[in-house]
Amino acid sequence: MSILQALRYFFREAAVNLLRGWKVSLLAVLTIAVSLFIGGAFLLVSGNLSASVERWRGEMRVVIYLKPETSEADLRRLAAEAARAPGVSSVEPVGAAAARKRFQEVFPSLSDLVAGWQEEPLPASLEIGLDSRTTAAAPGREAWLAGWRQRPEVTLIDDDREWLGQLETAVAVVRAVGIALVAGLLGAAIFTIASVIRLTAYLHSEETGIMRLVGATEFFIRGPFYVEGLLQGLLGGLLASGALFGAFQFLHARGRGSSLFATILALDFLNPRQVAFLILLGGAAGLFGAVASLRREEL
Repeated sequence: MSILQALRYFFREAAVNLLRGWKVSLLAVLTIAVSLFIGGAFLLVSGNLSASVERWRGEMRVVIYLKPETSEADLRRLAAEAARAPGVSSVEPVGAAAARKRFQEVFPSLSDLVAGWQEEPLPASLEIGLDSRTTAAAPGREAWLAGWRQRPEVTLIDDDREWLGQLETAVAVVRAVGIALVAGLLGAAIFTIASVIRLTAYLHSEETGIMRLVGATEFFIRGPFYVEGLLQGLLGGLLASGALFGAFQFLHARGRGSSLFATILALDFLNPRQVAFLILLGGAAGLFGAVASLRREEL
């Protein structure tokens, strides 16, 4: 018998076993589908968060808030001074009146909070855009900011790098938690598939005994059970990928724009390579479960 004929026999017998014991096979498929769905969800979240961090890093800026008594002439002078610093791509001076007007446009429901004041309630500021190619490597960045903090005209400095660093730490935590959780769930899925394959092997013990008497090799006897575990894993991976895509589409259609978190999650779906990895991971887990269940079993 050729290899192609043997593979055809393996897949035919595996499909028959899946249909005969569809209830227990469905349990194994659902178990691995849940684990891969959760793993794909963590992969989707961390991927979109990482993409957002990179995009925000390209738009990174420093906002220097000035004292209320800062004049327009001083504002322009400080803006010109800031523009001469290395790694600064742009400087936008925002006067107190412009800051109040911008606040009213961005938060119309809160516009009354800054209306009717004798003096401008919001301070003037300098919005400094940083070159993303030199921001991370600029050795004098901290010293430059420290110098601005000591200026008598400055009250506060808001540096985007601080919260971007915290967000990168959160992405790393999400990935670590996802890997640990998926590893545990995949272990449970492998155990379930191993139990199903072992039960199927016991049900066919008489048939395999006859095959051994007529000279069939161990690989030929165990081949259909290996393929059965592989198919269960692949089906679980396909089911998880489909459910994940459906959840993404639902979030993209209903949740995008409702909150910043929903908007980030609805940015991009997994690329084809990542989807293929999830499906193949399911197949590998199923095959491993089948091999582990029969390694020490006498069929």
